[in-house]
Amino acid sequence: KGLLFKQKLASVVDGHPNVFELVRGEGLLLGLQLKCSPQDMVAASFAEKLLCVPAGGNVVRLLPPLIATEKDFDAAVMALERAAARIET
Repeated sequence: KGLLFKQKLASVVDGHPNVFELVRGEGLLLGLQLKCSPQDMVAASFAEKLLCVPAGGNVVRLLPPLIATEKDFDAAVMALERAAARIET
């Protein structure tokens, strides 16, 4: 599950190079290194009904439950895409 989620997040990073730098972490404890303020991403994600937390420096942490499914990962990725679009505008 961790590898699948990491791959999906990598596609978001590739699609929004002005917002994201890279995906960090192992397993389901993953973070996104940002080129913008973590507080901006937290607020934009919250507006899209996705919770993430600042994790030091310019990183936000994502902590899905261990029972998360591929459908849950897809929903999270879509919310991150919308949040990134909010920040880019």
